[in-house]
Amino acid sequence: MSTEVSRSDRFTPVLEHVKALLPPLTRFAVDLHQHPEESGDEARTSSSLADALEDSGFTVTRGVGGHGVVGVLTNGDGPRVMLRAELDALPVPERTGLPYAASGPLSHSCGHDLHTAAVLGAATLLARSREHWRGTLLVVGQPAEETLTGARALLQDGLYSRFGPPDVVLAQHSAPLLAGMVAHAYPGGPVLAASAEVNVTLHGRGGHAGAPHMAADPVLAAAAVIQRLQGVVSRECAPAEQVALTVGTVHAGSRSNVIPDSARLGISVRALSRPAVDRVLLAVDRVVRGEAAASGCPRPPEIATVGRSVATVPDAAVSAEVSAAHREAFGAERVALWPPSMATEDVALFGEAGREIHGCGGIALGYWMFGVVGPRQWASTSGATTADRLAGLPPNHSPEFAPHLPIALPAATEAMAVAALCQLRGGAGPSAAPPE
Repeated sequence: MSTEVSRSDRFTPVLEHVKALLPPLTRFAVDLHQHPEESGDEARTSSSLADALEDSGFTVTRGVGGHGVVGVLTNGDGPRVMLRAELDALPVPERTGLPYAASGPLSHSCGHDLHTAAVLGAATLLARSREHWRGTLLVVGQPAEETLTGARALLQDGLYSRFGPPDVVLAQHSAPLLAGMVAHAYPGGPVLAASAEVNVTLHGRGGHAGAPHMAADPVLAAAAVIQRLQGVVSRECAPAEQVALTVGTVHAGSRSNVIPDSARLGISVRALSRPAVDRVLLAVDRVVRGEAAASGCPRPPEIATVGRSVATVPDAAVSAEVSAAHREAFGAERVALWPPSMATEDVALFGEAGREIHGCGGIALGYWMFGVVGPRQWASTSGATTADRLAGLPPNHSPEFAPHLPIALPAATEAMAVAALCQLRGGAGPSAAPPE
């Protein structure tokens, strides 16, 4: 007799509850979407998640590392598996036209509302199906991901010392792929880049616009810096090396007839390795100082690195297990490979990359992308290849970013639940022992 566990035997006993869960879970997701909160101000969002986890039987602690939420559900002896989602929104006014679109200056244009709802959905499914797995679930709602400070704050507030270090951390992220699909990194490769954020202040000498010879124009110096920085990637990085350098903010002056005293720049550096980021940061420092001197600035510029993240590199063994489980649960046609992206986040700090912060070894990271593009939106794009189609879709952080909730939410919920099940003792199989 074959001992192979069929797809139905392995996952259906848990996933069959998705249909009943979907109406309240959709209401939860829509509510989060309509009430976005900026990084560090996620009080309402965290309270909503905490309340919902308590309703599902989790022991919940609020206010960890700011507005962080930690829910714990112990179901006998077994692995400790952490499911993580982000709570914060972005200062991007929404222009999706959705009937439940957020109004005001903020929106969930990176999909964090969907991430949180999917993690809640997976946690609820597992709480209702305890006879099919053994171990401990640690559900973490992380604040301030967009500022790359939330993961560190949670860890420094004792996430692992207070609640126990997990054996594996699982997280996922929305992407402009066809809804219902998931995508995993190439074996052993990164999913997301390392990054650094740099603030620069160029000091000039203010004066009258009609007498520029009596002033030192920091705006001209800033323009020279911006222009020169573009050569760092094109002329100082190997053509095959993936590096992105962006000047995202420029602030100077208040009137067109006044030369200001200073100009400020916000610079983002991204690459697939820390050495590459370090090398580009040295070039940024050199360019800024050189152009300030060339422009006759009366004093040296101020250059401060205000945030850093490491590359997100999933654990190879966990990735292999989770991607295999996704293929088994959804079919191979719904599981794709994901090339390294220049996007970045701080999830890697929960794994081995943050060992110097949390002091715990052996914590593996599982991370994948899931699609959010509805069939009608996908059909409206054109191109000979998938890459051509993707180029015509609103990306994350766009005011038009609009996940197709009816497909993306249940698919993301199932993807997280399946990933957790394949890491928990019993793996959703019929032989899982009942909880003690």
